[in-house]
Amino acid sequence: MNKIPAHVDVELPPADHLLRSTLIAVAVAVAILVIAVLPAEYGVDPTGIGRTLGLTQMGEIKASLAREAAADAAADAAEAEPLVPADAGWRDVTIVTLAPNEGKEVKLVMQKGDEAQFAWVTVDGVVNHDTHGDSTRAPKSYINYRKGTGVTADSGELVAAMDGSHGWFWRNRSNATLTVTLRTRGAYAALKKM
Repeated sequence: MNKIPAHVDVELPPADHLLRSTLIAVAVAVAILVIAVLPAEYGVDPTGIGRTLGLTQMGEIKASLAREAAADAAADAAEAEPLVPADAGWRDVTIVTLAPNEGKEVKLVMQKGDEAQFAWVTVDGVVNHDTHGDSTRAPKSYINYRKGTGVTADSGELVAAMDGSHGWFWRNRSNATLTVTLRTRGAYAALKKM
């Protein structure tokens, strides 16, 4: 531990000086934010000084590059999504976004014996899935059609074993957001995102 020698006289500044210094530091930080950071990072120039210094142009270029990167990513995702051609006669196309560890469900309202075709694919990851059905009449019943872990796609035909809601539950166990694109057609009264 450092000790101040006894012969040195130490005085702390008064509280009003500390307050004034703090206020000056805050004012300088806000000025730097408005004059330099906003124009350079986001292309936002409320004072016009950023444009004079060439910072606004830099921010506008960054924003443009970010928009282009997002558009490229969306185009890549769109190319990766289809299991079948877009004109293959699908009745519904449903896109489900899953955050890390999130689960969501999509169900078809069907009568016993109704048949529906489906195809789903993930973009940017794998999912755990459970294809199942719930009855609408008492006593309530449940049927499991198939399950999977770490899956990127599935397709086939779903034949309703009972009157009720039949469909898919997906869970994202990864650390990144992903999407599931579901295409359906066939004999069902409605499609419900739950």
